[in-house]
Amino acid sequence: QEQLEESGGGFVQPGGSLTLSCTGSRSLFSFYTLYWYRQLPGMGRDWLGIITEDGVTNYDASVKGRFTISRDNAKNMVVLQMRNLTPEATAVYYCTASTWWGPGTQVTVSS
Repeated sequence: QEQLEESGGGFVQPGGSLTLSCTGSRSLFSFYTLYWYRQLPGMGRDWLGIITEDGVTNYDASVKGRFTISRDNAKNMVVLQMRNLTPEATAVYYCTASTWWGPGTQVTVSS
């Protein structure tokens, strides 16, 4: 059974940085494009960016230049580096591949 799990969430002050990780099944990291989403309180899930099997990335305009996605297929891991965070980034962050989603990790940006 395919699985994904995010980690690294927590509290960070405005302007700070945080790095999230997502690990999972080997097959997911070998063959699939991976995505990061976030869900703000009371809102739907918003797409943040993707990374293909070959490491090609693309980002939503709202985070481009501040968020960086990378992957290590040997470690079955994808990483979301976030910097210059604002309180509006407070959300649950998810990684996903195909139809599989992780349970999410909470990020709270607050002073």
